[in-house]
Amino acid sequence: MNRRDFLKSAIITGAAIGIPVGLDPILTALQAAERADLTVARGTPPARITRAAIDGLGGMKRFVSRGDVVVVKPNIGWDRTPEYAANTNPEVVAAVVRLCFEAGAKKVKVFDHPVSDPRRTYKQSGIADAAAAAGATVTFMDDRKFKDMRINGQTLKSWPLYTEIFEADKVINIPIAKTHGTSKLTLGMKNWMGVMGGQRGRIHQRIDESLVDLAMLIRPALTILDAVRILTDNGPQGGDLADVKQLNMVIAGTDAVAVDAYGATLFGMKPADLGYVRIGHQFRLGSMDLAKMKIKKINP
Repeated sequence: MNRRDFLKSAIITGAAIGIPVGLDPILTALQAAERADLTVARGTPPARITRAAIDGLGGMKRFVSRGDVVVVKPNIGWDRTPEYAANTNPEVVAAVVRLCFEAGAKKVKVFDHPVSDPRRTYKQSGIADAAAAAGATVTFMDDRKFKDMRINGQTLKSWPLYTEIFEADKVINIPIAKTHGTSKLTLGMKNWMGVMGGQRGRIHQRIDESLVDLAMLIRPALTILDAVRILTDNGPQGGDLADVKQLNMVIAGTDAVAVDAYGATLFGMKPADLGYVRIGHQFRLGSMDLAKMKIKKINP
């Protein structure tokens, strides 16, 4: 008998013989046992499937508490408009911001460390306007807020990282799914390069190990993978609409490795084809074994 069946049996048996069994904690445990490991919502518009994916995990109140300061970290790396799938979909970002406030967040911050000019990138991506309209505080990164931090990873021993990530009560990672010349794909773990200062391009020499080092240090409450449009070639910047595939999909989960593992399948790859997913699994950061997961597919 597995844990889920045992909990069900305990409730039924207790009710049948009239013995108090502490239903509240048992029901809570049963709900946890029944909860999906990943949710995959598909449809339109992007805001609707984003909400559906998060609701499928138990709703935003599971992750954000009243009074929390939340950092929402999208990919705002490139001077591209949304149809080119180089940055996170602005409607997905705005939906997450609104859900955080609905859950009681005191403040929601949105920022990234773009490769292209920040002012153009924030505007062209559509994220600055959409997030601000949803109530977020959208800021450019302040160089004074990068502090050298101990990582003690396989490859990265220390690195200047953006302190506001660590000062927040909760962090939500919202990457976009797209190709990358060095790491094959850029998904959730790769999105943490956006909080690195210094000469971050240096980590490309051992990118898989470095991404796992970062992900071991930065633990988001939730990872939401934007696959409304995916960039299938010439990533991460793109620039040709022929390289964009519209999936109208959002994937959500608490296991960053699992989310990236599922993201690999969107490109016809196996999770183990991505070095950082494989290493993250080996180091027990998360699991890439999708066959053993409860994956809830939603068509709202």
